[in-house]
Amino acid sequence: MSKHMEMETENFKFFQHKECEFFPCHEVKDKAKFNCLFCYCPLYVLGENCGGNFRYTENGVKDCTLCGIPHSTGGYDYIMDRFKEVIEMVKKEPEERDEEE
Repeated sequence: MSKHMEMETENFKFFQHKECEFFPCHEVKDKAKFNCLFCYCPLYVLGENCGGNFRYTENGVKDCTLCGIPHSTGGYDYIMDRFKEVIEMVKKEPEERDEEE
């Protein structure tokens, strides 16, 4: 069993920075449940495959203003479940690692 699974609480999954100039950075019904832990969503890099509510602006920039997944209850688990896709995306092939050494 991993150390993560042995935890008695899940407090590490939630952080709130009420003094932030942008808090909350998205419109929400309940500010008390707004999670700032993933201020910048690690799944942004997945583009259309992130699973969130996004749009692309006229100049092609991904706009996640309407997405609340990283800031929601359950957002931590959602992101951690999908994070392996980000790791695979940035993983170097063995040949590339050998070239750097």
